[in-house]
Amino acid sequence: MTAQNLPMEGGCRCGRVRLKISAPPLLTMACHCTGCQRMTASAYSLSAAIPSEGFEVTKGEPVIGGLHGTTKHYFCPHCMSWMFTRPEGMDWFVNLRVTMLDDPSWFTPFIETWTSEKLAFAETGAVHSYAALPEMAAYEGLVKEYMARG
Repeated sequence: MTAQNLPMEGGCRCGRVRLKISAPPLLTMACHCTGCQRMTASAYSLSAAIPSEGFEVTKGEPVIGGLHGTTKHYFCPHCMSWMFTRPEGMDWFVNLRVTMLDDPSWFTPFIETWTSEKLAFAETGAVHSYAALPEMAAYEGLVKEYMARG
């Protein structure tokens, strides 16, 4: 996705919660952790780290679901679509479930995480793979590399 494609809009399955992004993602990813497998009923979750200032809910009021811990997972209160996550202590971005966008066709995961928990058949084509999460110090370089790829 480039700035020319922005803004992009999206929403939950029933349409009661809508959102808009006006900034390109910092990074795209697939997460293979068992938590994501269970919350998506799939092999992994797909997300894009959107800068917080470039993300807004334009309709409806999402509710917190999942484990109700310090990391907040937001869902539509009606259809229960898992829409986005606000990770604890990382206020600068929103982890958007990219399939909530009206047109996610531009998406490919740049990194994949928690491959130590992945299902044997699950392949993403991600450029970088991590058994758990990348070290915090690695994110700056990953974001720069992702941005350089356009």
